[in-house]
Amino acid sequence: MKVQVMYFARYREVLGCDGETLEGEFATLDAVRRALLEQGERYAVLAEQNLMCARNEELCKPEEPVSDGDVVAFFPPVTGG
Repeated sequence: MKVQVMYFARYREVLGCDGETLEGEFATLDAVRRALLEQGERYAVLAEQNLMCARNEELCKPEEPVSDGDVVAFFPPVTGG
């Protein structure tokens, strides 16, 4: 399976890129996140508890199933005022 992973806001700044392609077997968005965390310290920012995610441009929970060709996005919680 191949998914396109996109990073936004502070995550993009910390990781130094807007996204990347990831290949492997992933059942859920959280499995994608865990696979990234295993790639080293650089990805530690994705371990944040309140991380938000989207699949194919729709907000979802980390338990959302992932399919081949999906676009997965991770971004920090948004606060407004």
